[in-house]
Amino acid sequence: MINKIIPGVAQAVQDIADGSTILVSGFGGAGLPIYLLDALAEQGAKNLTIISNNAGNSGIGIAKLIGKGQVKKVVCSFPRQPESGAFDDLYREGKIELELVPQGTLAERIRAGGAGIGGFYTPTGFGTELAKGKDTRVIDGVDHIFEAAIKADYALIKADKGDRWGNLTYHRTGRNFGPIMATAARCTIAQVNEVVELGQLDPEVIVTPGIFVKRIVLVGGKS
Repeated sequence: MINKIIPGVAQAVQDIADGSTILVSGFGGAGLPIYLLDALAEQGAKNLTIISNNAGNSGIGIAKLIGKGQVKKVVCSFPRQPESGAFDDLYREGKIELELVPQGTLAERIRAGGAGIGGFYTPTGFGTELAKGKDTRVIDGVDHIFEAAIKADYALIKADKGDRWGNLTYHRTGRNFGPIMATAARCTIAQVNEVVELGQLDPEVIVTPGIFVKRIVLVGGKS
């Protein structure tokens, strides 16, 4: 019997090793898998590469990992925001790497990774610092740069409902990066607000099919 439900967040992240590359869903607080991130902070894996929309703030979530010195590199679109102190300080001290990626490009690079595509050409960033060292091509008279696909060891995502096969639905804006990140990781771990019985999720509303999800952990009533 297939059952991807894990009894707790600690068990869900216990095998994440030092040096892992991790996709983290969320746009601000919407869709951020805060309980999985707290568990990862407690677990203590180091030298992590975190790929997300931003570098976190207010000392919670991704910012908590950064503040504890567990992150060696951040790949994101918005590294600085109010109260993003941990990242700011470490970056100025040269203790953390940053790969800045325009948000649309970031989403498409992750989507390409999940689709098995090596990369793509985009005009976004041509002629800027972001284009340095990248292949260029003129397509229909427009300069483009090549952007490589993104894949990861793990994806930590937040969904609304899930079943034991790993099928997921999302709640409004909490959907954001979750569906594409789930396809681009070797192991996707989802925290969900509710676990439902097989068959209760209408196939027409399932956003992430269970084939992309390895583990589900219930945090119902907590987020």
